[in-house]
Parts: sequence; structure tokens; C-alpha cells
Amino acid sequence: MDDRLAFASVATLTELIRRGEISPVELAQFFLQRIDSLDPAINSYIAVTPERAIAAARAAEAELAGGIVRGPLQGVPVAIKDLFDVAGLPTTAGSRLLAGTQATRDAAVVQKLQAAGAGLLGKTHMVEFAFGGVGINHHYGTPWNPWDARVQRIPGGSSSGSAAAVAAGLAPLALGSDTGGSVRIPAAFCGLVGFKPTYGRISRVGVVPLDPNLDTIGPLARTVDDAAMAFEVLAGRDPADRSTWDPPPLPPAGELDEEVTGWRVCFPRELFWSEVDEEVEAAVRASAQVFAALDADVNDISLEVLNRLVQLRAGVNLTAVETYRHFRDYLENHLDEFDPIVFPRMLAGRDVRAVDFLQQQLAYADLRRQTLEALEPVDFLVTPTVPFAAPPVEQADAADVYWQTNALCLRNTSAVNQLGLCAISVPCGYTREGLPIGLQLIGRPFDEWRLLRLARAYEQAAGWQGRHADMSAFT
Repeated sequence: MDDRLAFASVATLTELIRRGEISPVELAQFFLQRIDSLDPAINSYIAVTPERAIAAARAAEAELAGGIVRGPLQGVPVAIKDLFDVAGLPTTAGSRLLAGTQATRDAAVVQKLQAAGAGLLGKTHMVEFAFGGVGINHHYGTPWNPWDARVQRIPGGSSSGSAAAVAAGLAPLALGSDTGGSVRIPAAFCGLVGFKPTYGRISRVGVVPLDPNLDTIGPLARTVDDAAMAFEVLAGRDPADRSTWDPPPLPPAGELDEEVTGWRVCFPRELFWSEVDEEVEAAVRASAQVFAALDADVNDISLEVLNRLVQLRAGVNLTAVETYRHFRDYLENHLDEFDPIVFPRMLAGRDVRAVDFLQQQLAYADLRRQTLEALEPVDFLVTPTVPFAAPPVEQADAADVYWQTNALCLRNTSAVNQLGLCAISVPCGYTREGLPIGLQLIGRPFDEWRLLRLARAYEQAAGWQGRHADMSAFT
């Protein structure tokens, strides 16, 4: 198999298609053959859709031959998390409870991908109901993190299959959802770019909800440019989703290449650094030198507002209440069919009093206002995405450590969701064992294009772009 093609960026694949060096049909066939060969070991897909992929590729091929150009995703096959509806296919959301369902229409994001000329390779595995940061699923199997062929390591959750598919070269781009880090966590563990836009940027119509006050859609990609392309296609107001906003103004041509001179890039002292592995901290701290070389203004900063976030987290778990509300019937009548690592946290929302729930919502709203005030002297924050590199599944799934591992996976990323910010995870190095380390860049609400610009500047200057897992041992 041609690894250069399997691990090429979307931008590169688009250029190859435009130059006639490969056709959309040939590209779809290449990835479908690769899935057939490698995914029995990786287990990233719950359903592969060859007919849809080939049909979309033929349509893209015909349009391009006729001079119809839709954009950078035209003729590129992608994968989507099995949380998104595709007409005629089941949407299991990683649960046996939904295995018999069948969607009657496409999710809004699927419609936008199709309108952009992208094809669908299939739907990917995930944590049951997207409720977990480790990436384990006891019903459908846990995807294998491709960065270690010898020991099965966690892929990160809940968009585990989407990350594993892109990291293994089984898709050039995949979609996930991010309620507390479910795009950025697997991106960090699998050596990818994972982008969480501001809440409300992308429609969630046709997406199984976890917490409708936090749920966000985002891409898992090889490069920042690819994540930006996906964001441009997906972002925008949807009348059927009242949380959505108008699309962000597109940057002038080439803006992602422009300098970041004078931008205030800060390392917060609170919250994000406790229980961080030494190798992870060293890699993330080393990014300061890269930002300084880009002429950014790099500093440490104290954000006392984060201490209040820690206090609120010790109170009512709003997401648990929302999940219990949505899945109440299943929890009350089919509890034995749940993954045992999922339902206890859902049940934690059952007995919360309405007054306590509303008080916690108000407290978070107030905290978000305080956060924006505290961030006035800051353009972007830099933190580890997760505190450690991917541990073995056997270790993380042990009964006495799973809950702590899951909490630590989510700690740094969920702060972004809870505070109403946008963020991106990019690779920033590798451990002595060769496992990826993720760097999280955090921006203010609706500042996605500048965030992408900073992430791209770092990506280009740091030089980690282009590294990928060695898949030879999986064949």
C-alpha cells in the first residue's frame, strides 16, 4: 500500500485530483481496500459504506470533468462518528440499545459534506452515547491506537474510531463530537489535529445528544489546514438548530499563512498542570520557544477564575442531568444493556433537585462572563491537551483506575467547553516510547480563524507535521 497516499493531507489529495494524478473513484477504492486490509486489526469502523463512497466519487469525477468545482473536499472520502444520522443506516451511538434504529434523513453535517462533494467511507466506533474520554467500548470493541502495534493503547474518546481511522490512514479526515474533549482527547492520543469550534458554530441536527448545552461538532485531521477546510464547509446558522450562529467571516486569501507577531500567548499557572507526566509537560513547555521564535508575546499568567471552575466541578454535574433526562427510559428499563463504565455517571443526574440544577447553570453563566474579563489581556492560552500519553487499554480499563483515568483525560479539555471557548489540539512531540503528545491552544469565543492561524504557525515552525504511525506491523 502507498503510505504517501494513505497519510496525505486533504489539501494534497485535492491537488492530486485536480492535476489528474488520481481520480476520485481511484482514491475511494484505495481507502476502501486499505480499510478491508487493516481495519480488522484497528476496529475503527462500525459500518463501511463502499456503495456510497464510490457513488459520491463518480459524481465528483463527473462534475470536475464538466468544470464544476465545489471546493477542497470534492472527491475526497471521509469518515463520520456513529453519532450522526445517515439516511438508511443505523445510528448506534456506540450502544446496543440503538442497534436496531435506522435514520430516515441525513444529519446537517452529512448534508454539508455531501454538498461539498465529499464521499462517505463509513461510520466509526465511539464510546457509548459519547460519554467518556478514554475511548473504551465493551460492546463493540475498543479501537486500537495505531501508534503501538504491540500493546493496545487507548485511542481517546469519545470519538475513538474517527481518530483511529485517520491515524491509521483509513480516512484522510473524520468528524467527531466534543462535549468535554471528545475530539481533542483522541487527537492528542493519536497524533492528529483535533478542532473544537465555539459552541453553536456547527449544526447538531441529526446528532444524538449528550449535553445539548455543550455539544459541539469538530474535525479530526492530519493538518491544521485540513481542519480549517472542514470548518469552512460545516460552519453556519441552521434554522433547525436554534443554538447556531451565522458563519464566521472567512479570512482573506492566505491569512492562515500570515505572521502572529505580537500575539499574547500565555501559559496559565492554574488547573492544567497537576498530575501531568514529565515528558508531556516538557514537550508542551518547549512550545514557548517556538511561539517566541514566531515573535509572539509569550508569558505565564495567573487566572484565578479557574479556581472557581474547580469549585463548580465539585458540585452538580450538569451533563449527568442532561444525559439522564435524554436517556431516562433506557436507564430505568434497560440498565443491564448499558456499558458498565457509562451508566453510573448518567445515573448521577437522576436525583439532582431542579433548584440545584438551575443554580449551577447560573453559576456557570456567571463564570463565563468572568472568564472573558480575565482573558482581556490574553489572546490565547497554551496547555497540555491531556496530562499523559496513551496508556495501555488493560491498565486504563482496570476497575480501580478507570474513573480517575477518565477524569484526567477530560480535565483540561472540558474546561474549554464549560467556559464557552474554542480550542484546538496539535501534536507537539513524542515520548521516549514514540507515543504522540498533544498541545492545546485555547481561544476566545468565535475567534476560530485566528486560533487556526496560530495553530498553523506553530505546526509549520515546530516541524511535527507529516509524522504518522507505522502500519507495517498491522498487515
